[in-house]
Amino acid sequence: MGRFIGKILVTAVAALIASWLLPGVFINNSITAILVAFVLALLNGFIKPLLVIFTIPVTILTFGLFLLIINIVIIKWTAAIVPGFVVQNNWSALLFSLLLSFVTFIIESIIGRPEDERG
Repeated sequence: MGRFIGKILVTAVAALIASWLLPGVFINNSITAILVAFVLALLNGFIKPLLVIFTIPVTILTFGLFLLIINIVIIKWTAAIVPGFVVQNNWSALLFSLLLSFVTFIIESIIGRPEDERG
């Protein structure tokens, strides 16, 4: 449970940084960022795998690029669910998802991973 909370907090910080860097994305405050991270974790954990399975033929035809569309949909759904989180357009959603992944990776590289996750 502690690892999940830690991951949520890291993602919330990354979301704040990404929203600060991108003009088309707005996060109201740190509580909103934590809600964004939590909703993203739920959607990525439960809904995204179903979308990926249902869109396998399209994903294969587009050489995996359709997964970017799925990321956009997940970000837009999160913006629709969480008040205080605004994503102006699809390009902003795409850039936010890419930047969020990158910043999360950087933060986790700096603070390290728990011993049981190292391979």
